[in-house]
Amino acid sequence: MGSSAEPVAGSAPDVIRIRGARMHNLQDVDLDIPRDRLVVITGPSGSGKSSLAFDTLFAEGQRQYIESLSVYARQFLHQMQRPEVDSIEGLQPTLCIDQRPGTVNPRSTVATATEIYDYLRLLMARLGEASCPQCGEPIRQQSETQIAEALAALPAGTRLMILAPMVRGRRGKQEDVLARIRKAGFVRVRIDGNVFDLEHAPELDARREHSIDAVVDRIIVRPDIASRLGESVQLAVRHGEGLLIACYQDPPPDESAVRDGPWRDRLFSTRYACPTCNVSMAEIEPRTFSFNSPYGACPRCGGLGGVEQFDPELVLPNTELSLAGGAVAAWKGVKPDPLKKHKERLVAVLERHGASWNTPLKDLSAEAFQELLHGAGQEFPGILRLVEQQYVTATDEDRHSELERFRGRVTCPACLGSRLRPEANGVRLGGRTIYEICLLPIGAAVRFFARLEFPPAQRPVAEPLLKEILPRLAFLQNVGVDYLTLHRAADTLSGGELQRVRLATSIGSGLVGVCYVLDEPSIGLHPRDNRRLIDALRDLQQQGNSVLVVEHDEAIMRAADQLIDIGPGAGPHGGRIVAQGAVEEISAHPDSITGRYLSGRSQIPVPDTRRRPSKSRSLAIEGVTTNNLHEIDVRFPLETLICVTGVSGSGKSSLINETLAPAMLRRLGGVAPKPGPFRSLRGAALIDKVIQIDQAPIGRTPRSSPATYIGVFDEIRKVFARTREAKQRGFGAGRFSYNVKGGRCEPCQGLGLKKIEMQFLPNLYVTCSECEGTRFNRQTREVRYRDHSIADVLALSVDQAVDFFENFPIIHRGLTSFQDVGLGYLTLGQPSTTLSGGEAQRIKLAAELSRVDTGHTLYLLDEPTTGLHFDDIRRLLDVLGRLVDRGNTVIVIEHSLEVVKCADWVIDLGPEGGEAGGHVLAAGTPEDIAALEDNHTGRFLHPLLADRLGRMNRHGKIDE
Repeated sequence: MGSSAEPVAGSAPDVIRIRGARMHNLQDVDLDIPRDRLVVITGPSGSGKSSLAFDTLFAEGQRQYIESLSVYARQFLHQMQRPEVDSIEGLQPTLCIDQRPGTVNPRSTVATATEIYDYLRLLMARLGEASCPQCGEPIRQQSETQIAEALAALPAGTRLMILAPMVRGRRGKQEDVLARIRKAGFVRVRIDGNVFDLEHAPELDARREHSIDAVVDRIIVRPDIASRLGESVQLAVRHGEGLLIACYQDPPPDESAVRDGPWRDRLFSTRYACPTCNVSMAEIEPRTFSFNSPYGACPRCGGLGGVEQFDPELVLPNTELSLAGGAVAAWKGVKPDPLKKHKERLVAVLERHGASWNTPLKDLSAEAFQELLHGAGQEFPGILRLVEQQYVTATDEDRHSELERFRGRVTCPACLGSRLRPEANGVRLGGRTIYEICLLPIGAAVRFFARLEFPPAQRPVAEPLLKEILPRLAFLQNVGVDYLTLHRAADTLSGGELQRVRLATSIGSGLVGVCYVLDEPSIGLHPRDNRRLIDALRDLQQQGNSVLVVEHDEAIMRAADQLIDIGPGAGPHGGRIVAQGAVEEISAHPDSITGRYLSGRSQIPVPDTRRRPSKSRSLAIEGVTTNNLHEIDVRFPLETLICVTGVSGSGKSSLINETLAPAMLRRLGGVAPKPGPFRSLRGAALIDKVIQIDQAPIGRTPRSSPATYIGVFDEIRKVFARTREAKQRGFGAGRFSYNVKGGRCEPCQGLGLKKIEMQFLPNLYVTCSECEGTRFNRQTREVRYRDHSIADVLALSVDQAVDFFENFPIIHRGLTSFQDVGLGYLTLGQPSTTLSGGEAQRIKLAAELSRVDTGHTLYLLDEPTTGLHFDDIRRLLDVLGRLVDRGNTVIVIEHSLEVVKCADWVIDLGPEGGEAGGHVLAAGTPEDIAALEDNHTGRFLHPLLADRLGRMNRHGKIDE
């Protein structure tokens, strides 16, 4: 068990005392949680862990904080409802770091979420070196005094001409410019690099470009020229409109030597403008580097880094076809046929390149194909432009929606993904722009900032900023996400990655005396990296904070100071404190399911036999180079349970979610994002459907429920519509929906609750007095089937409803699939917003189980064990096994060793994260992986399979 820290001296009570907690399924819970300790809350999925940690403790902490503010301030804040609890004493200020992003804003990145970007913007604005975004020439803003001091610092004896630039590379005789110089009182001029007396200036060729500078002064640098130098600089800057050129010749090494060294120009500017391109820039400020501000965001993409436009691979998905054969998918079935309308121009393009109307697109030259797509000047705008015109001018909503399917997100051609204006991309620090710095993986960023050196004058500015940036980067490195780049969008992170990124902000803030509430921070973390996460949580606790973690990971449980086991079951069968104490106490507790698994009395069995992969039936993807993958070839044997493993950042999601899934969906004729680059995909013909199951919520409003998601509510409404009473009243199936007018209760609009606006207090939700929370009006509730109204049926648990609808096969099959995944305790009408992440994913699995499949489906799951207890994982494996036994293929990205040891085939990527990963290290049975000595996954898998490995003979077979 991990070491514990002493409580902070002088802290008030030493426990957080909870009395009478009744949120959701909590059953009048009384609990004392020790303060300033690392405490893990565990138990089966749906047992009430989140209800206790987030909906009770965190909600009460937030409510107490908001109530401490003035009445005026409270009206601007979202106020949380008071949790159903009698009392909570000794609660510190609470901070919640859960799996759900605070916002789904696509602008949020790793750098902005950790506040690193705020300090980096300030560092770039104050110490960055600006250059012209067009020509790359350095741009430095200097005062007249700074210019004079720089010139006075030249070696004594240096010959110096101070010039005022009048014309830079402009055609014409420039007679007006020469007249202006003469009028200003200057007697010499430099034309195209040669100095002339103004009276003898040559006549200029009007057809050539010329550069003209007025010679303001000629000086030999000496210690006593400061006054004269200052006046000359001031005069030159005024006539040069903020620019000055110092043309100088270094003194000879020996006084007796002849001066024959070259004359060199040095440009000075008192404004942000390129002297060469004459491009003016606003003063460089921190907001110049903000892609959330109009002053810094790229005007083309608005700071998003990408634009929505028609994707050539979606518009022309099959290059085996010719235009005559229907190659343009966006024009199929459209009346009038756009092909006929534009045929003449399309044929002209093809014939120009030696092709015809019937030539397959794959046989066209690259030049011809590009011209077909993007056009050639005024003659032909290109297929993409023609489709874009249709999209913009479409008045039919259906046609507009249909064309929307062919659009995709592509990198912004203006900013090339940096999100920033050209001026911001011209500022460099340590030789890199802010975008180039953010593209560095966190490990490389740590080294970059550590190596930065600043002159003494800049150190007072740089050092405080680096003290904020480096600890945050070091923390991210320590918790195993050093493979992430600072530019990575926050909405592409897994729940665990997002939590660890947000933890970096908390560590950086250095708060003391706070209660942190975390929700499974180990998600997405390989067992190898667990120790680093535990150390980070322990550091947080040892700063004088209470750390409460909802967690199922065994390593984190064993490192905790105290475990709280909630259960014993889920839903109404849970909500009680089964056991509380040290790991040893929980392990010995007779009623704790968690204790049984921790002590080894219960365990998930390794399959006696594994399904043998067939070499002839497999899905192979070759030459994958997405993100950090190094042109890998991967074979997935069909009709097996496959685990893709590897340390965090090794390329698992890049392979499955970003390459294989979209490539397969497109191959089967579906619409999907553009897949990552790969060379070939073989075996796709053996699959007829691809289904991705993730942990995204199944609904965003209380109107969504398990019954509506799985589709059985539609069938239940039909049952009520077929009753004699419904027919007599003329009620159809729509009458029994709480989402539309007619049958729902109108005062609460089918929600069952009414919101009462409280001006300076949290909004109050009370049960609707009209329908008494049933959601339906009186006339609808009077229709009954087997003595139950539609509202009574929605209040049934799944277990009760299975018997109630046993004579309706479609409803019965859907409901039994809920029981198969262990969700028999849910009520049919339970709002989906109250479901945990593990419950949401199992509902999606239940939906797939309830469907009649063809036996050739490819299921892709990303960490399905998130939110699942040991006992839930056993049930999940049974479900996945049933899918495979039907002839389907299940590919799972997983870190849980309990799942990996039960797989038929394991594909391990690595060896590390980021650029050090992206290789296939091994592929084979779990025993094959566990036998590898230098493999991270194998090292942790070996103890779980030691018995089977001991029985493995020299042929790799297990002796019975």
